[in-house]
Amino acid sequence: MASLMEELLLTMDGERSLYEKLISLNDEKKDSIIYKKLDVLEAITVQEQAIADALLELEKKRQGLMQSIAAVMGHENDQITVSWMIDNLAGQPVEQKKLITARGKLREAADNAQILNFQTQNLLRQAIEMVEFDITLLKSVKQAPQTSNYGKNAETTGDLLGNRGFDAKQ
Repeated sequence: MASLMEELLLTMDGERSLYEKLISLNDEKKDSIIYKKLDVLEAITVQEQAIADALLELEKKRQGLMQSIAAVMGHENDQITVSWMIDNLAGQPVEQKKLITARGKLREAADNAQILNFQTQNLLRQAIEMVEFDITLLKSVKQAPQTSNYGKNAETTGDLLGNRGFDAKQ
């Protein structure tokens, strides 16, 4: 069981490390959004996807290790969590303390990544709103005023003005 526990701790540390990589990419991602560097944003997104894939693999490995540890402890069919394992390792204070520390670090890194992800999501939402505003503004430059552009049924037609501009020859 000691080797399973060590492998579990290494897996949790690997997950924490990957979350920290996501956190470190976040500042660069924010700058690329703010300064509209789409090529940089695309490269960061590719890196984030690779990290997310690696996190998924480590999570599956962690779940498998916890099931194996539970089987060794005689709890094969129970729903196993790290907190459950901490509670059931009361007789082994050294392993229990290591697991508490690893869980705390992993939870902190995951929470920080989630907060930064939420902030980036809001930043992207604002950037999209600005793009939509710019598109609406550009469309309205060529659109006739609504009060002077009515059709047969007294509804606005939304027709665009032609490329006439000012005729200087008159």
